[in-house]
Amino acid sequence: MIYDVPHLRTLATGSFGGGGPHPFPTGAWRGPGSNTNIFARESHIDIMAARAGMDPVEFRLKNLSNPRLIRVLKAAAGRFGWTPAKGPSGRGHGAALLDYLNTCVAAMAEIAVDKVSGQVRVKRVTVAQDLGQVVNPEDTRAQMEGCIIMGLSSVLTEEIHFDGGAVKDRNFDSYEITRFSWVPDIQTVLVDNADLAPQGCGEPVITGVAALLGNALFDATGARLFRLPMTPERVKEAVAALAAGQARRT
Repeated sequence: MIYDVPHLRTLATGSFGGGGPHPFPTGAWRGPGSNTNIFARESHIDIMAARAGMDPVEFRLKNLSNPRLIRVLKAAAGRFGWTPAKGPSGRGHGAALLDYLNTCVAAMAEIAVDKVSGQVRVKRVTVAQDLGQVVNPEDTRAQMEGCIIMGLSSVLTEEIHFDGGAVKDRNFDSYEITRFSWVPDIQTVLVDNADLAPQGCGEPVITGVAALLGNALFDATGARLFRLPMTPERVKEAVAALAAGQARRT
């Protein structure tokens, strides 16, 4: 847990490599386990920020003591141009923070949501990363950008359908990956830390993409998804359910 909060309890089921909730063996996916755990934690942090009526970045800073995490979060906010507001603000701004095997990452995104079609368009993403000493800045930025691009389709479209025990999605006509036209404006910030030996840079950023876009979706619409991918159908259902609930209360 990266936040300094009391009364913490974490529950997990299943195990990596098969068993538990999956009827089939599973393998590594750019940071096994971290993507789902970070999605759960960073979504929950945003939920608490909204309940407290606080800006999600300010809420995170209020509950952080790790200087590296504070530094990357402020670096990302400065480059992104984050303006404090309690969510949902309607702007479609989201944030996520993580420490993946001693590499600290803060990411922020701006998205646009078509509430009629459920389509999500990611307009821009800013990522700040402290991986210790930066040996090759250009390759490091390329790894960060690649994580964002790969993460987009994993969060928005990549879903496997089954017919009994058979996988139905055997080609890219139904298993859709990121297209060039989907790629947003990506800004990378390298927070050089000369006192720390080089850490990993190939996997950390992708583990926060689900939380990043989920939090941006909430800020844009007030609806929150807990199941991935965030397909247009699921986005439409969540927005419609939120509107129906608001109508009943009024």
